[in-house]
Amino acid sequence: MTVGVLFGGPTPEHDISILTGLLALHELERSKGDVQGIYWTKTGAFYAVPRGVEAEAFLGGLPKGSSELTLRLGDAGGFFANARMGKDRSIDLEAVVLATHGGPGEDGSLQAALDLSGVNYSGPTVAGAALGMDKWSFGAVMVANGIPTLPRVLLDAATTSLPFDGPYILKPRFGGSSIGIDVVADVATATARLSSNPHFALGCVVEPYRSDLSDLQIAVRTYPTLDLSAIERPLRRDEDAEILDYRDKYVGGEGMVSAPRELPAVMPEGQADAVRLYTTRIAEVASVRGVARIDFLASNDELFVNEINTIPGSLSKHLFIDPPLAFAQLLADLITEALQRPAHRYSAAGADGLVLRKATSIASKLA
Repeated sequence: MTVGVLFGGPTPEHDISILTGLLALHELERSKGDVQGIYWTKTGAFYAVPRGVEAEAFLGGLPKGSSELTLRLGDAGGFFANARMGKDRSIDLEAVVLATHGGPGEDGSLQAALDLSGVNYSGPTVAGAALGMDKWSFGAVMVANGIPTLPRVLLDAATTSLPFDGPYILKPRFGGSSIGIDVVADVATATARLSSNPHFALGCVVEPYRSDLSDLQIAVRTYPTLDLSAIERPLRRDEDAEILDYRDKYVGGEGMVSAPRELPAVMPEGQADAVRLYTTRIAEVASVRGVARIDFLASNDELFVNEINTIPGSLSKHLFIDPPLAFAQLLADLITEALQRPAHRYSAAGADGLVLRKATSIASKLA
């Protein structure tokens, strides 16, 4: 059977998703052979793309030779090719590797559609994806489980004061990566950003901005066993930049693979153990499935969980160096997990008609 690789989508991270998807697609073309790339356009349509397609083919929209697909729900659901003679053809997919960053590809929307379609897929479940995309809820779960995180509150137009001093960092409540993040000096400027920054339309989380903290990242995978990667310290291309921005992470040709970094990170004694301890706990409480990346903020004597990326750039393949893990094996394990540990299967158990048999006329109740 064929394995699919799904990438793109109506998200600000569309282009990066293409890079991650093509990395996985080309590796599976080499190692497995029977693989189908599925491009999710910015407007939400699905297309099968030809083998060997490269990133520049998407600059003008659809690569030459692409054919439209339809995703159907139900027992006979899945991806279908639009046939010329009026009868659609089912695409017999064993599983789909998700390389969908941000937006509906990483917030549980796509996962729910695939669950309803009966399509096996890699990566987070609906619940795990939704939690990971919601910075406010994720932070609350961390606090509830004793995992250190910077204080964060929801910001709205009526906010006149905050429970911590500035400067402040503003983040879209629902958003991945560092797109839409602002650093401001005071509350008045923070609230003004709500109307000028389109990424805050669905909510804004505000935290104290700590220039003394630097970034640490670690990946975790859940199959065949829980496995942690090496810890990296991503580096900023501009040393004067306030945050590790989108360009630092992704602009370089291969997504996260080509980003500047210190790997493994040099840390004070005991800090690496703390990062691994918290990561293992987060994998449990945040329902991690597949490969995820946990981002921390750290100084020499402080450590805070920042966020989780449930479908990380380049699937964090570059972080599994000790012991080395081939990308082909990482992908094979994601596919096997998708098959052996399905994200969800709906059941109507208990809906045996008893309530309906005992019910009186609905019409009489409404009279």
